[in-house]
Amino acid sequence: MGGGEGLSTDEVEGIREALAAGRKPKVVFTASAGQIAGQVGQVVELADPAESDEYVVVRFGRDELPFSPADVAIAPRGAGRRAAEARPEPVVEQPQPAAEPEFVLDTPPRVPAARREEPRVEQQAEAKPAKRAAKVAKPKGPAGLTVTLAYADGEWTVAAQQGSKALAKPYVVKPAEALKMVALVDVPGVQEAVEQILAAERAEAEQQAEKLRAELAEIEARLAELREAG
Repeated sequence: MGGGEGLSTDEVEGIREALAAGRKPKVVFTASAGQIAGQVGQVVELADPAESDEYVVVRFGRDELPFSPADVAIAPRGAGRRAAEARPEPVVEQPQPAAEPEFVLDTPPRVPAARREEPRVEQQAEAKPAKRAAKVAKPKGPAGLTVTLAYADGEWTVAAQQGSKALAKPYVVKPAEALKMVALVDVPGVQEAVEQILAAERAEAEQQAEKLRAELAEIEARLAELREAG
């Protein structure tokens, strides 16, 4: 159990569907998770990947901590039960130190061996909370803000979005205002493209005005004829 290459894109989508159905899929921590590699947890939430690389929220013991998809893998069936059976009992709960002097004379070789093994288990037990503290201490930054200026079907629109939340739906702005916004972007070719669009709109408007003037002149001439006939 453990190791693994982390979650694939399909596995992340599968977890998302399981959460939507009310289930909490089990995962096993990979080697990139550090000291807790091989342990089993439950996914309780998938946050926004755009806000942080660590968006897989896993319940491990009493904690719910964020991890990246590379830190966890889909747990095999029965992994949680086997991990619970294989997990060693904390040395602190065994009241053996007071009884050791009574057995020193009977079995001298075993007492040093037991003393050598106990610090190793304690060090591992102490290292796990350190990994958790590092995860919890990492703050999440604010979601990114995106403002979009778009042109389509003869109209300029502006929209704003923060993360996955729409702050302002696309609304129409005047061409002059759009040109002012584009002037703030010092990127070669962008302002030229906008000026070409505005020039094409002016040419089309002038053609329509010329057509309307010709129609108006024709109507006025017809009206003059009717007045003379009257």
